[in-house]
Amino acid sequence: MFQKVLIANRGEIAVRLIRALREHGIASVAVFSDVDRQALHVRLADEAEYIGPAPSSQSYLRIENILDAAKKHGADAIHPGYGFLSENPDFAESCEQAGITFIGPSAESIRLLGSKTQARALAKRVKTPIIPGTEEPVNDPARGRAIAREIGYPVLLKAAAGGGGKGMRLVASEVEFDTALRDASSEAERAFRNSEVFIEKAVVNPRHIEIQLLGDQHGHMIHLGERECSLQRRHQKVTEECPSPLVELHPALRQAMGEAAIHVAQAAGYYNAGTAEFLVDRNNNFYFLEMNTRLQVEHPVTELVTGIDLVHWQLQIAAGKPLTLQQEDIHWRGSAIQCRLYAEDPWNGFMPSPGRILHLKEPSGPGVRLDSGVYPGYTVPMEYDPLLAKLVVWGQDRLTATARMLRALDEYTVTGIRTNLGFFREILRDPCYVEGQLHTGFIAEFLARRAPAADDADLPVVAALAAIAHQKRQQPAPIAASATAERWLSSGRLRSLR
Repeated sequence: MFQKVLIANRGEIAVRLIRALREHGIASVAVFSDVDRQALHVRLADEAEYIGPAPSSQSYLRIENILDAAKKHGADAIHPGYGFLSENPDFAESCEQAGITFIGPSAESIRLLGSKTQARALAKRVKTPIIPGTEEPVNDPARGRAIAREIGYPVLLKAAAGGGGKGMRLVASEVEFDTALRDASSEAERAFRNSEVFIEKAVVNPRHIEIQLLGDQHGHMIHLGERECSLQRRHQKVTEECPSPLVELHPALRQAMGEAAIHVAQAAGYYNAGTAEFLVDRNNNFYFLEMNTRLQVEHPVTELVTGIDLVHWQLQIAAGKPLTLQQEDIHWRGSAIQCRLYAEDPWNGFMPSPGRILHLKEPSGPGVRLDSGVYPGYTVPMEYDPLLAKLVVWGQDRLTATARMLRALDEYTVTGIRTNLGFFREILRDPCYVEGQLHTGFIAEFLARRAPAADDADLPVVAALAAIAHQKRQQPAPIAASATAERWLSSGRLRSLR
């Protein structure tokens, strides 16, 4: 096993990995940029190393900076987490050349499956259903328009080298095509340094279901079942659950998608943890979408339902040890739901809300897990994804898990910044959600039919002002309120708080 592991990431995933390493008696090395000097992962790690300015292109995405830090601290392995360099085959290859173990799949597998066009071709070769589309990048608008006409609108333009909704555009008609292609290519270049885009038939309001895979370096692979990831905004997941409400009604889907995922991964010589993503249409036909060659943000729901620690097995497999689990050993018990807590304003187009966290009260109790990367007084930077924490709950069934999540959400308090806590409280009470009627267009439909609560966006301000008013009553010395707070107090809208 490893003596020291460098974590090439930040935030809540770095914290989760540091804690896993500590449980295994392995020393941890954190890396940080200018704005992350006071980050929680830096405080918790055994050692830490500065790797550059705030822009990720000058720090967390600089392969040479990461490797220099690993060599300086004597790390014998690197865990990439997710995002940043986690799916960069050049990084995995550079680790190998430097004699440092990359905790993930081989560079060859990442290169093959990381390209969506190559992954589609591979899936087609092993007879896994794929959505109609191109298997080569499309750069010429005229050729692209011809292909889109043949496939039939609407179509999706998707970055060949990435995910997370970056470099993706829905095109409803030919008149939109050229502009969408230009925008998708430009965004893909900025996000992944690869402007290649391919065309795929758009499946209207499908379910997004993924299969968790685990395989060792000796050719043994199993699946750990599915996760329902249909609730998305801008193609970015916001809640996930295991098992899927759909698969619970049609359990044969789990076996069929699990076998299809294994076939694709084994054809690529894949090992370690990975996830095959599928779209499922209204007739329960499933289509291979892509392979994520890393640990997923939503991995905790699988851990809670199967009782299997994915990071533990990532470490074991990277060390060359065999996977001792067999497919028949995997059982699914109860139901788990995850909500991604973001510093953003859901009632204002999900705009990011960086800033200082003034007060933080986190939920706890039976069946509640919180993977968090923040603390009271922490300043959420504007340079990175605004994910603060992942709130995960387990219950004996989906109804129980939903009730537990709502209880935990009600206990969760964050002031100083806007968050999507209130958004989740409404989503989980929505009748369509409760009935499990989920699809990728769910949030757009929810927002369209939603009756806004009074002064939604003002709730964090109201809470902060209440705290100020309380302190003024308790302390004789004057307390300086924020400019926003003083404007509210002088407006007469909250005279009762004085």
